[in-house]
Amino acid sequence: MSLHFTDEEFQDAWKELDEPSLEGGWEVFVETGEVTIHRLLNKETGLYEYKVRGVFNSCTPEVCADVYMDLEYRKKWDSYVKELCEKDFDGQSAIYWEVKYPFLMSNRDYVYVRERRDLDVDGRKIWVILARSAPEMQFPEKSSIIRVNDYKQSVALESDGEDGTKVFMNYFDNPGGNIPVFVINWAAKTGVPAFLTNMKNACTDYKSYVEKKSA
Repeated sequence: MSLHFTDEEFQDAWKELDEPSLEGGWEVFVETGEVTIHRLLNKETGLYEYKVRGVFNSCTPEVCADVYMDLEYRKKWDSYVKELCEKDFDGQSAIYWEVKYPFLMSNRDYVYVRERRDLDVDGRKIWVILARSAPEMQFPEKSSIIRVNDYKQSVALESDGEDGTKVFMNYFDNPGGNIPVFVINWAAKTGVPAFLTNMKNACTDYKSYVEKKSA
């Protein structure tokens, strides 16, 4: 049994694969041919929470889930990763992740927990991955690096009926520090779509990576 996520959280994560729930102030943020991103203002922080819905063509949901879970591979395709590894905290596993920030800005790091479940929902095969920051894990903060303690992400994946994958993602991240809110929100406009593009390419290349690694 998971110590971090409930069955209800996993059920909630995939329900918006077919149609996102956008009541309460969600607005269209970015729309391309394959992906639509909505955002909702968090009034406490001035930052936005995001919902992403789209299709990764020519990539199966199982491969997408494997790519998302493969920390070593993430270091290959995500240029913003400074350090990424799984650590043991008093008998519980969590992820340590340091993210590179632009010149003159402090890097951010995360300590977070995650879990993947491959679900069968009335004959539908759905892959769900949940992640959230875990400030309860006692991992010392590093000087000059800002710890992010308010992070959550859910990803739901399902076949599009052909060779691709339907994707739904819900995401919030408060990087803290002294970065103006408008800069963070502006950066998201390119950062979120760029991450999706990079992940899509990583999914396409994953088979070749695994074959080379096992050769």
